[in-house]
Amino acid sequence: MPPHEDEPLWPSDDSDTTDATADAKSEGESGATAQLPVPPAEANEQPKQVSLANQQTLWVPLPSPQQKPQREQQPQQQPRISADQTVQVRLPPQQPKAPDLSAAEQTQIVPLRPVGPPPPQQQRSSQQQAPWQKQPPQYPIPPAGGMPAQPMRIEPSGEVHPVVQPSEEQPPPQPPQPEPEAKPKRKRKGLIFSGVTVVVVIAVGVALAMPYVSNRLGLPWAPNLPKGDSPEPAAVTLALQPPSSSAPTPSGAGVAAALSGPVSNPALGTVAGTVVDPATGTTLWNHNSNQLLTPASATKLLISAASLLKLDHATQLTTKVVQGSSPDTAIVVAGGDPTLSSLPAGKESVYPGAAHLDDLVAQVKQASGGAIKQVQIDLSMYTGPTSAQGWAPDDAPSISAAPVVPAMLDGGRQDPTADYSMRSANPALSMLQEFAQRLGVSVAPTTTATAPQGAKVLGEVKSAPLTELINNLLNISDDNLAEAIARRLAIGAGAPATFAGGAQTALNVLAQNGFDTSGAVLNDGSGLSTLNKVSPALLAQLLSVAAAPTGKDARTEKLRPLLEGLPVAGGSGTLADRFDAADATAGRGWIRAKTGTLSGVNTLAGVVLDKDGRVLVFAVMSNGSDATVARPALDAVAATLRGCGCG
Repeated sequence: MPPHEDEPLWPSDDSDTTDATADAKSEGESGATAQLPVPPAEANEQPKQVSLANQQTLWVPLPSPQQKPQREQQPQQQPRISADQTVQVRLPPQQPKAPDLSAAEQTQIVPLRPVGPPPPQQQRSSQQQAPWQKQPPQYPIPPAGGMPAQPMRIEPSGEVHPVVQPSEEQPPPQPPQPEPEAKPKRKRKGLIFSGVTVVVVIAVGVALAMPYVSNRLGLPWAPNLPKGDSPEPAAVTLALQPPSSSAPTPSGAGVAAALSGPVSNPALGTVAGTVVDPATGTTLWNHNSNQLLTPASATKLLISAASLLKLDHATQLTTKVVQGSSPDTAIVVAGGDPTLSSLPAGKESVYPGAAHLDDLVAQVKQASGGAIKQVQIDLSMYTGPTSAQGWAPDDAPSISAAPVVPAMLDGGRQDPTADYSMRSANPALSMLQEFAQRLGVSVAPTTTATAPQGAKVLGEVKSAPLTELINNLLNISDDNLAEAIARRLAIGAGAPATFAGGAQTALNVLAQNGFDTSGAVLNDGSGLSTLNKVSPALLAQLLSVAAAPTGKDARTEKLRPLLEGLPVAGGSGTLADRFDAADATAGRGWIRAKTGTLSGVNTLAGVVLDKDGRVLVFAVMSNGSDATVARPALDAVAATLRGCGCG
């Protein structure tokens, strides 16, 4: 009797169940083969309904997912299972035994599949070992298009019934679809970003852990983090404080006793000097103070003092360019400014605050519209010789001075940043050639010319103010700048702009302001002339007025800038490398003084704050001495004043 239409076909892995059973028994396999009779289906007979609650079921395992699918076989017509046939069902080895259940509860549900020939890899000869002896039976997935296996329930009595399947409307379960792989590029970018982030975090962590960084940031783990409360901030006064007016006044006898040893040093040769208390005007020590000696560069104190007394402190030295007799010609009108810088804007030469040649060139280009083809220079501001009486032939040009003319760049220096640099023999021509080159024109065959009256001004630059110029010339003892100030002083007084005119005007102005210039002789403004004669008393008098208490003397306010420009012992200008000897180190930082050095001439004049807080003025001049030993001897004299209580 043929099977019912709804009854599933019986799957079998053996082509010959009888042989397979015999082989399995002969080989002693651990699994058991159940001969299950399939009862004939009666017509119109419905399968018995069996309750599945609390019943143990046994599901035959499906093929392992790792097992490679076998080559698909051509679908063949599957034979039907007759009523008198039996089916072998392979149970998995080592299956745990079911607990003792009643006959009605011992029900196993076994999936069945259509009967067909076994897959090629499962066909074996009688000599081969059954595959289920080594591993649990593997059931291949039926080929596409075949009838799906239907699970069957085996009753303890041997009856087999199909398991109730879900509704046909419910779609069969689909195999899980593999997730699409992430795009490699995005994954790589993500990995790179993550890696960079980790590196940055580690780097920041390491940096913050470093003592220097943690100290600077004040992090909680910083080694230098204060362990207690922060102290109250101390009051700071940024203004300079004047010396105490209540400081004890040294006595003349005390000062004389203190200086007797240093002044008697034979290295000083012919020596004269004085010490004055500027607060009272009292002379505390006098050693031939009215003797006239060569002052060397201390001459600059006289020129500077006279200029501060006579000229406006805001006076500037001007360099102009005007249109010449023809529209294509420009004339540089020299104004006596030796500080005009050849360096580009933003870079300083030895003259802080100097005007720049590039600025002048730019103005001329803009004003002329490019019409200028040649340039000339007007040097008529100065008259007379370019070197003074008493100058040695090799004084100009030298590392100290250039010939005195009203136009030059960087004081005629080859190196604008070096105090002592070889100077040009013709600084005016050198300046004109540099101006023409930067303007992109040529120097006219006739280099000098007088500017027409009322000529159109094409450009103009100005120097630093007078007080800053004096500060500079005293600090580095600049000879050409001192000569320029002396000539500007002469012009201000209506005198000729010559060496003699500047020197004589200076003495006249000082005398007019109450200073004793008796016997003083000046031939220049720089002190290069060995013919200059000045007394230590005059030098000390100038400095005493400059250092006097405010309001005591009307001249003090005008002369105060003298003190600002004085070099500091062991710190600046011409005293930067002095006061190194053991008997002079006490004066480092406490003494400000103007130096003067020529062959056989050494001078030191300035101010000192003694250990009691009293300001003292001194001037010591030495002639007929060697600078290598005389200068240290002068330093010792000044340093003695610093350490002198001298009460």
